[in-house]
Amino acid sequence: MSKKKYFGTDGIRGLVGEGNINPEFVLKLGWAIGKVFSQGRGDKPTKVLIGKDTRISGYMFESALEAGLSAAGANVRLLGPMPTPAIAYLTRTFHGQAGIVISASHNPYHDNGVKFFSSEGTKLPDEIELAIEAMLDEPMVTLPSFELGKVRRIEGARGRYIEFCKSTLPLSARDFSGYKIVVDCAHGATYDIAPDVFEELGAEVSAIGVSPDGFNINEGCGSTDPAALQKAVLERNADFGIGFDGDGDRLVFVDEKGNLVDGDDILYIITRHRIKQGIMEGGVVGTVMSNLGLEQAITSLGVEFVRSKVGDRYVMSELVERNWQLGGESSGHVLCLDKTTTGDGIISALQVLHALKDSGGTMSELCKGFKKLPQTMINVPFNSGEAKALIELPEVKACVSDVEKSLGNRGRVLLRPSGTEPLIRVMVEAEDEQLVSTHVHQLADCIKKHAG
Repeated sequence: MSKKKYFGTDGIRGLVGEGNINPEFVLKLGWAIGKVFSQGRGDKPTKVLIGKDTRISGYMFESALEAGLSAAGANVRLLGPMPTPAIAYLTRTFHGQAGIVISASHNPYHDNGVKFFSSEGTKLPDEIELAIEAMLDEPMVTLPSFELGKVRRIEGARGRYIEFCKSTLPLSARDFSGYKIVVDCAHGATYDIAPDVFEELGAEVSAIGVSPDGFNINEGCGSTDPAALQKAVLERNADFGIGFDGDGDRLVFVDEKGNLVDGDDILYIITRHRIKQGIMEGGVVGTVMSNLGLEQAITSLGVEFVRSKVGDRYVMSELVERNWQLGGESSGHVLCLDKTTTGDGIISALQVLHALKDSGGTMSELCKGFKKLPQTMINVPFNSGEAKALIELPEVKACVSDVEKSLGNRGRVLLRPSGTEPLIRVMVEAEDEQLVSTHVHQLADCIKKHAG
């Protein structure tokens, strides 16, 4: 397979105004998408939906994509600020040929990106991304005026998505009255959707992170910085809190004691509840970063557990290949493929609430039976060379071997290049916290010595 020039693991992302994250490139990207998705359709019109999160640059890139798509003859349907998984769902229901999300997910406001969904609401296959890249290298030609695509805004998209989220629960489980919830929307795409979902299901909702100004997305809030949510849950005497990231595909919970409930906890809760319901099909996919305690807990339930590379794209690939339904990352990106086609923070939260209601207990009690092993990660920067080459150095491999011998079957080691920064992520996990600290610093120091 050809190496991709523009696409990363999840679309194209970066600092606004640098590299390809500029209006000129995004204009041509829209044109290239329009051309690729119009191929083989004859006289049938091509329809592409566009949604975005709340960062300031979203307006600029929405206009650029709209112009490029129209120039290629594709009709555009604008959704405005919507969670990423909502765009996947709406692309399917409106029979679009593609869906586009303008978002940098959990990154700060000064980053942005463009990611895509197919007509089935799934990530684009490699061959389509390569076709778009090939089209980007062609000269941009605007069609005659009578062939230009038309643009209009979809009304009622928000309500459609809210109803879809609620429909993923059985009718008997759509009553959460009696629960007091804090919902943190990270000043992002879920800000005027998530609180209403839980309120319409009867919960008493206290919302924070719901005042986006274009600059405060993910800033000191949401799933990536849950301290404000933890404080609010305790101050307001809530039963639990739910924190989303900027585009709504990730989540974390905070229990009634203020403790964080992350993606590993969420996978365990949903798995155990499905077993109890008698609807668990297949195994569970985690990643190389999933806590060893999760693997031990899942397998103790009689369910197979496998690991993929980090990234929901790789989790999805494993699930599809094995025809399984449930997987996710420690960060809170959880996939329930029997409910929807992509990671969806709101829908994953509803699965946990269903389990909570059936248990009759508290959020903290839901995690019993799953004990995380101490895990520490250090990010080691490097000045030159390639991360993979550094990891393969004989001196580094020898250090890894020494640590692995010391841990035996009581822990594990992971060295992983960052996909977006000049960093090597060094992770050690074991039953003994002091052992973890000693060995992770031993490995990090070894890499620093050779990284320059």
